[in-house]
Amino acid sequence: MRYILTLYLLAVCFSGQVRAQQTRPVWLDELNIKSFSEGIPAVLGKTNAAGDSMRIAGKHFTHGVGVNATSILAFFLDGHASSFSALVGVDDLGNRDLPHTFYVIGDRKILFDSGEMRLGDAPKPVNVSLTGVKRLGLLVNVNDAGRTKVYSNWANAQLVMQGSYLPQNIPNDGERYILTPPSPKTPRINSPAIVGARPGNPFLYTIAATGARPMTFKAKGLPKGLLLDEKTGIITGKVATRGTYTVQLTAQNAPGRSQKTLTVKIGDTISLTPPIGWNGWNSWARNIDQGKVIASADALVKMGLNQHGWTYINIDDAWQGKRGGPYNAIQPNEKFPRFKEMVDYIHSLGLKTGIYSTPMITSYAGYVGGTSDFEDGHITDEIIANKRAYRYVGKYHFEQNDARQFAEWGIDYLKYDWRIEVPSAERMATALRESGRDIHYSISNSAPFEHARDWARLTNSYRTGPDIRDSWNSLFVSAFTLDKWAPFGGPGHWNDPDMMIVGNVTTGTQLHPTRLTPDEQYSHVSLFSLLAAPMLIGCPIEQLDAFTLNLLTNDEVIAIDQDPLGKSARLIEDKDGIQIWAKQLQDGSYAVGLFNVGDFGKTPESYFRWGDETAKKYTLDLTKISSSRRYTLRDVWRQKDLGIFTGIFSTEIRHHGVVLLRMFPGK
Repeated sequence: MRYILTLYLLAVCFSGQVRAQQTRPVWLDELNIKSFSEGIPAVLGKTNAAGDSMRIAGKHFTHGVGVNATSILAFFLDGHASSFSALVGVDDLGNRDLPHTFYVIGDRKILFDSGEMRLGDAPKPVNVSLTGVKRLGLLVNVNDAGRTKVYSNWANAQLVMQGSYLPQNIPNDGERYILTPPSPKTPRINSPAIVGARPGNPFLYTIAATGARPMTFKAKGLPKGLLLDEKTGIITGKVATRGTYTVQLTAQNAPGRSQKTLTVKIGDTISLTPPIGWNGWNSWARNIDQGKVIASADALVKMGLNQHGWTYINIDDAWQGKRGGPYNAIQPNEKFPRFKEMVDYIHSLGLKTGIYSTPMITSYAGYVGGTSDFEDGHITDEIIANKRAYRYVGKYHFEQNDARQFAEWGIDYLKYDWRIEVPSAERMATALRESGRDIHYSISNSAPFEHARDWARLTNSYRTGPDIRDSWNSLFVSAFTLDKWAPFGGPGHWNDPDMMIVGNVTTGTQLHPTRLTPDEQYSHVSLFSLLAAPMLIGCPIEQLDAFTLNLLTNDEVIAIDQDPLGKSARLIEDKDGIQIWAKQLQDGSYAVGLFNVGDFGKTPESYFRWGDETAKKYTLDLTKISSSRRYTLRDVWRQKDLGIFTGIFSTEIRHHGVVLLRMFPGK
């Protein structure tokens, strides 16, 4: 018996030694660390967030992860990690004034809290056990208020892993439930009920309509100068006389007919509803080319998105070549060999075309911009090689040159990028107005709030924050904080929280399915529509699956965004993890979103998704919406009437999800 016991103890000991031998250290900077980031600014391995040497209180580190501002790194370990260690602190090139707090959180339990740390503080050691931990969160919390160079470091950051397992991204395996019912075979006109154009400028409006094909279109009361193609529903031409014209649109097919009143305003204001369409950056980034643009336009039509009102096909950065042509304007590079032909083809589909530029000498991606330090605007190999050093407004300006070229090509939308200041915005605004074409003018990114009145005066849309990423944190910062911007948005000048982050996206990493959960995606589309925001799809259209296509083709949701009154929703309640946003519509009804934001950002744990989140029950006091106590309610996503409610409405809201209502006051 003693012999057997000895063998057993030896076996246990040997087994423990084998398990110990199977653990191995993994530097965080050896992972694809960007894919684990749910913050907004980039994270970098082996350097600080600016790409410089990583230093804390004068000490240099060759391993670690440099982050900027509030940073959220989330890892799925599934119990395969033994420990985490690091030295944390503010980078020597970071902000001197702001306190940073570092947290290590495992399965909702705070394992390490650094307390407030500032520039110059000695690095603090982290050494925590991760035995049995399934989900790990590394958080740097700092109230940066939009300030730049808020650098901090997870120096020498290392996980000890068991076996060959490597950290994974947090699973996004929630039910991809479809709410919107299919469109009926009878016609329904979905294009905006109002459109604006300047006198004498080219006009393009497509009657978007769902329903069985073939379908014919009519437009009674068109102003002189406009013509309708009755087979395609495309209205083109020019109107010379200012005025407001009422047009009766009709779409007819074998199962039935649909009518809609269109108001055409010929005057000084364009973009009377927010632009909706597609932008190529989060699909292809620098790899955009003419073939991909044409394929995107074809896919938008093939998928039927155009019949729900999606209109713009926008080319982002990386189309630019050198200056030349009759206007000494930016010309397309070799990836766009037949630029005008491409634009004409997109117009033939009833769609509009957008383009990208910047007042800087070089664009974000390193291509030629709208100014130069050379009188003729040429760009040198030295500038291209050191592109980051030339992200400033040059001595010589070429707004007039470029605007005239854009107009000649037939461009309908300009994204003017990279931390715009008022003088640059004003110069391009003037150039576009004088170009002879109506070009929606959008500035990007992070337009300072203190100049909100200038952006509303000069532009048609203006980016209210940083570049969006496919994470709840980024969506929350980009959209759920926009209440203060609401008074400045409206017809002709829209608050823009950036592109949409549904479908397959690339935002600093390879193309991948959005990390937003299905509930978060419903919240995303709902809030953008309530905010009357531009809605630009940021994924390859031809890759849309049934769930994402369903998200983008609910005509009642789109109608909230495109409502002619043009009001942005206001935040009317933020309590116990529930936000209520309400928007008045032209017909006197209200669009109301009930969002379960889960107290996001109020505790360290709230920044992460732990997999055990639950829905919340909520009772809405109907008098918070207006003075009426009695409403007829409609579930917008399900396109279903809920009945008449007096005083209160009770429901359940999924975690980070939404209940989107249309509320009709009644006696």
